[in-house]
Order: sequence, then structure tokens, then C-alpha cells
Amino acid sequence: MTAGVAPGGSELVDRVADRLARTGSLATPGAVAAALRAEGSLVAGQAVLDIVGAVRSELTGAGPLDDLLADPEVSDVLVNGPEEVWVDRGGGLVRVGVRFRDDAAVRRLAQRLAASAGRRLDLARPTVDARLRDGTRLHAVLPPVSPTGTLISLRTSRRRAFTLEDLVSRETVAPGLAEVLRDLVRARASFLVTGGTGTGKTTLLSTLLSLAAPTQRLVLVEDSGELRPDHPHVVRLEARQANVEGQGEVDLRDLVRQALRMRPDRLVVGEVRGGEVVELLAALNTGHEGGCGTVHANTAAALPARIEALALAAGLGRDAAHSQLAAGLDAVVHLVRDRRGARRVAEVGVLQRGPDGLVHVVTALTPAAADGRLARGPGAGRLDDLTGRSRVSAS
Repeated sequence: MTAGVAPGGSELVDRVADRLARTGSLATPGAVAAALRAEGSLVAGQAVLDIVGAVRSELTGAGPLDDLLADPEVSDVLVNGPEEVWVDRGGGLVRVGVRFRDDAAVRRLAQRLAASAGRRLDLARPTVDARLRDGTRLHAVLPPVSPTGTLISLRTSRRRAFTLEDLVSRETVAPGLAEVLRDLVRARASFLVTGGTGTGKTTLLSTLLSLAAPTQRLVLVEDSGELRPDHPHVVRLEARQANVEGQGEVDLRDLVRQALRMRPDRLVVGEVRGGEVVELLAALNTGHEGGCGTVHANTAAALPARIEALALAAGLGRDAAHSQLAAGLDAVVHLVRDRRGARRVAEVGVLQRGPDGLVHVVTALTPAAADGRLARGPGAGRLDDLTGRSRVSAS
């Protein structure tokens, strides 16, 4: 239900919004009052102003989802039809009490959000993947592609970067691991943050980029702008999808090439998931230290196979992909979601090339489940060398 509207008033808001939409009227107090009279509803004073706000939200915002999207703890809002809305506040998906009048209301919201992003959503194009003006990622599907009704998936854009201390307090990063990650950034090691969907890869990468020296120029290449590092020198490049005529596309691979001409101290690819991996590997092998990004992978050990698959699809041979991976990438930081739905860094690994020429991830550090202390793996010495911690220990 919309905040400020009396119980049972959500249907009235829907009817008023429908009436104004049909007539093309703006949601002014006078127009809303006239629509209320036409609906046979006698409302006055503050109640009219409450309904004005609710109607404006319905016509220009995210309607019943506005309050959820405004919650700084919410990362995802998922609508599975008019009776089923779920949110993720960092502890896994939880069903909430928000309802729509019917599937037509869900459909109108999906189409309005798509239109605000300059995209079509109709029977001819029943799916949409777009970014809203505030950075929220929208995905929507219409029937009959989704037989049970209209589906909407919204992923909010973080309004601020978490500090490393924030992530420690949230138990995403073990206390002993925080300084290791800080040293990894300070040493300008190249690394990738891996994990499954919704494990917090972008949040962690934003946090680590905030630790880069203020004299460094960060060039971010993203499909949609989600990274929010707290840093004084950030340059952003965002991909552009083709228009309805199929023209004007600018993909990540093109943007990585452009970024290399912009004197980056750190080249960052928000999410590596296509041919841009070839340009990124080339950059990491030609003097661009401190490069980083995120990659979907179920385990840290699965990263080389994932990179190999992306490189092969882009025309880079297996041997070349592993050679460049071994020479250009230093470390992997892997995130998981535990059984409670909480996000946490589960492993830091380093890369090692085997006798067969293939690259493998070797575990360096894993937080102990009980007390957060770090267990050292066979790659710990290599990680110490990368971060300079071996020199500190020796001294």
C-alpha cells in the first residue's frame, strides 16, 4: 500500500491514475480532486494531498515499489505478478506485503519504467533489459513469455560506497582479511572479484577502488553504471544498446579499447562477460597495472575455465588465453552467500601456471568459519610477495 493513503485507498489511487492517464492530465491537486469527484469519492484536505503524492508516484515513479527502492538496505525488488513481491536486504529474499490491483497494473508499471529508459515493452518486444535514470537496473517480461503474468526485476544502484570497515562490521570481510585486501590495492596488483549472482561483487569492488591512491585515474567501463567508488578521479564509460532500428550500439569491447587511450592508472571492467575479456587481458599484459573487474564464477577455481570460455568465443585461442591470464592477472577474491543469505569473502587466491600450460587458482587465504581468523593455503607465500607482506614480516 502507498504510504499516507488510507486503508482501502490503493484501488482509488489506481482508478484516479487510470483516469488521468486516459485524459493526459497532470497529477495536480485540482486535477486529482476533479478525478476524485468523477469517481464519486468525497475526499478533502490532507487526504487529497496524500492521494496527489500517491498518484504522482503511480504515474511517474515506481508506484507501490517506491518505498522499497528508497530503502538503502534493499538491493533487489522482484515482482512475480500482482500478489507476490520479494526484496533482498542483504540476508536473502523476503516476501513483503506490497500488492498490485491486478496484472494490468504490473504491466503498466513495467511499460512505464521501460519507456522512461527509452525502451519498448509490448507484444512485439515482450522483454526488456535497461537502466533507469537513477542507475536502477530493470528487467521485465510480459505474457505470454511469462505465462503466470508480468515479471519485474529491479536491482538498485548503491547510493554510496561502503568502506572496508563497513564490510567488516557486516561480516562480509573477515577482520584479518581487510588489511590483506588493502595491501592488494596499494600494491597495484591486478585482480578479479568472482562469485555468483547477488553475492556482492560490485559492492566489494567499489569498496576496494575507493582505497586507490587519490592521485590515480580510474577509468570504469560498464554495461550499466553500478560501481560507486569514493574516489576523487573517476571517469565512466557505459555501453549503449542498439536503438529500435538496430543502430548505434557501443559494446564493452569497443569501450575497453577507448579506455586504453584515456591514460588510465587503473582500468576497471565492471563485469567481464563477453569479448571484452580479450582487450582486458591484453591491457593487463601491456603495462596497465592494478586493472580489475568482476566475473561470474561459482568458485575461485572455476575462474580460468570461465575466462577461457569467454576468450574462445571472442576468437582468442586456449593457449593464448592462459598465457595472458598467467602473465597479467595476480589474484582472485571470491564471494559467496552462506545459508543465511549473508554475503562474505570466502577465499583469496593467486594464479599459477601448471606443467600443462594451463592456469590454476591456488588458495592463499580463507577465513576460518568460527572466529574469522585466516587459514593460510599453498598460495599464501605468493600473495605475501604480491602485497609486500613478506617484506614486512621479514623486517
